[in-house]
Amino acid sequence: MATLSSQHPSSRPPRQPRAARAAYPYEPVKERGTLRSFLLALFMHVLLGIVLYFGVHWQSSTPVGGEAELWDEIPDVAPTPPPPPQPTVQPQPVPTPQVRSKAEEDADIALEQQKRKLAQEQAAKDEAARQDRLRQEQQRKEQDRKEQQRQDELKQQQEAQRKEDARKKAQQEQQDAQRRKEADEKADAKAKADAKARADANAKAKADADAKAKTDADAKAKAADEAKAKAKAAADAKAKSDAQRNAELARLKALASGGPAVSGGSSGGGVGNATGSGAGAGGNASPGYSDRVRRKVLPNVNYGGDTSSNPNAVVAVQLAPDGTVLSARVSRSSGNAGWDEAVVRAVEASSPLPRDENGKAPSSISISFRPRN
Repeated sequence: MATLSSQHPSSRPPRQPRAARAAYPYEPVKERGTLRSFLLALFMHVLLGIVLYFGVHWQSSTPVGGEAELWDEIPDVAPTPPPPPQPTVQPQPVPTPQVRSKAEEDADIALEQQKRKLAQEQAAKDEAARQDRLRQEQQRKEQDRKEQQRQDELKQQQEAQRKEDARKKAQQEQQDAQRRKEADEKADAKAKADAKARADANAKAKADADAKAKTDADAKAKAADEAKAKAKAAADAKAKSDAQRNAELARLKALASGGPAVSGGSSGGGVGNATGSGAGAGGNASPGYSDRVRRKVLPNVNYGGDTSSNPNAVVAVQLAPDGTVLSARVSRSSGNAGWDEAVVRAVEASSPLPRDENGKAPSSISISFRPRN
């Protein structure tokens, strides 16, 4: 790496004033790649250590030895024949000592040395095997000790884990019990609140029912008073109307008979004849006449009672030739007295009724009235 003095003059930074150089002393430029080089060297050392370790411990078993016997060729030596026997003396045979050559002795010595060497090698092998067995036994014991230690540690960990699980389980059960207790308390509080709300609602409903019953009773009493007042007014109006109708009827009869309005018994017979003739002339109404009368009367019906059963009231009406209502009465009641009276009042209030197609109203007619025609 080039130093500051070896850099090109054009790449050097400009010189600074002395005060600036004093404030900022010179610092050498830091070399780049130092960390990377250090890490690479560390990696190579670790790799070399791994290679050496596995190279030394690559083969830990003792190599199996072999046995070999060396033999030297022994030359064939012919034995010395015994001397011929004496014919006269029979001596005891004396064994002739075997004469061994130096080559045989050397061969025996070499063989003995070879046997001793083999015995030594075998003893060394046995010792190495014994040492290997001892080493393996020690390794096995060490492994057993480590395995026992590992088992003990594992048992301790399992015992600690079991205690921790038991503690967590007890804590969880305690928390569950606390939550159940809180839930029960909330449920009890809610049940009490609901019971109180139901009691309040029942009390309010009872109070409302009592107030409504009282209001209904007052309304019924007021309606009864109004009905009585209306009935009395209707009776008074009917009495007045009957008086006016009777007077008008007397006037019309007098006009129909051609005589004065005030007469004796002969005039009464004349009235009866006129009525009969009038009934004969206008007694039969056209088919659509009753509908015309009904359409005029119904708008004048003033009834605020119950009409859910749609009662039917049949009213018999006596009419003058010009349609004036002479009398109106209920010929067949609907079963609802209020509806019957309202229909009769409406017929009287609709006078005069429309004339028929012949220009005259029929003398009498019966018309049925329903609230929902």
